[in-house]
Amino acid sequence: MRYTPELSAARWRKSSYSNSNGGSCIEVADDFPGLVPIRDSKNPHGPALLIPAAAWTTFVDSLKDQS
Repeated sequence: MRYTPELSAARWRKSSYSNSNGGSCIEVADDFPGLVPIRDSKNPHGPALLIPAAAWTTFVDSLKDQS
């Protein structure tokens, strides 16, 4: 059975790497055990991606290794 969290009350935060001009921005929501919801800040009522937390950690760590 697939778990789909209710995101209407999610507290979204913008990436610290997003620009202030409203350009290419993503937002993530915390407090969802095992999942990291991600959305496009320009389309807050659009779909959100649900990424397993372990995969998100691996992704972020790999970006840090690139810099």
